[in-house]
Amino acid sequence: MSTGYRELAAILRDAIQRGDYAPDTTLPKQQVLAAEFGVNVNTVRKAIGVLDAEGLVTPIRRRGTVVRARPPLQRLGTDRYAKSKWKHGDVVAFAADREASGRDWKPADQTQTVARVEADPEVAEALGVAAGSPVYERARLVTDAGQPTHTLTSYYRPADVEGTRLVDPAPGPAGRGGGFQVLTAQGLEPDTMTETVHARMPTPDEVDRLRLPAGEPVMILRRLTFASDGRVVEFARGVHAASRFSWTYTFKIPD
Repeated sequence: MSTGYRELAAILRDAIQRGDYAPDTTLPKQQVLAAEFGVNVNTVRKAIGVLDAEGLVTPIRRRGTVVRARPPLQRLGTDRYAKSKWKHGDVVAFAADREASGRDWKPADQTQTVARVEADPEVAEALGVAAGSPVYERARLVTDAGQPTHTLTSYYRPADVEGTRLVDPAPGPAGRGGGFQVLTAQGLEPDTMTETVHARMPTPDEVDRLRLPAGEPVMILRRLTFASDGRVVEFARGVHAASRFSWTYTFKIPD
């Protein structure tokens, strides 16, 4: 039976998953693969297109078809927000993920912009304000070894954060312990969180910002942070490159 592009993609996929082609190395040239498997170059090109869409490889001009690095970063669930990390320490949430994944991190891995904007309907509902009301928007782009991993944009009521590090546009986390420590100092200590996650295909802007390969989806995070009295003190929206994270949650099973 002749080898079609789907069959060739399956062969190469298995080889990558076995480790025959190491992460960050290149596959043999298309002409070499065509000769090895007795197919034409167009069949090889289509097979590589399948692997590219699956996020296993990335064609890079002048370098070739590069096998993407695995495994992804571990994104902690409840443990990433542990008060012991930020209330009396200096570990912010994205840094907790890096440490759990055995990666180094530095404050410059997080860039940010801060602006006073009008609350859109979703932000307004989350913060309990009227649509169009002024809120602070703190938008971050997080990278790992120079590669964008996700964006996270948080929203706050001006009365809660005016004059704090949360509205300081300087790059990096909002001081030791990050934003949660700032909220605590304002008498708004985070106590409970609700996270909602779903997947979708990225917008063109998200493809550019996160440098996504063709066909890779994104994981959308929506986070509500509550103080102990039930008041929402932060609403956040995140866009994560799907292949760059594994999501881990540990919790006690309710009765």
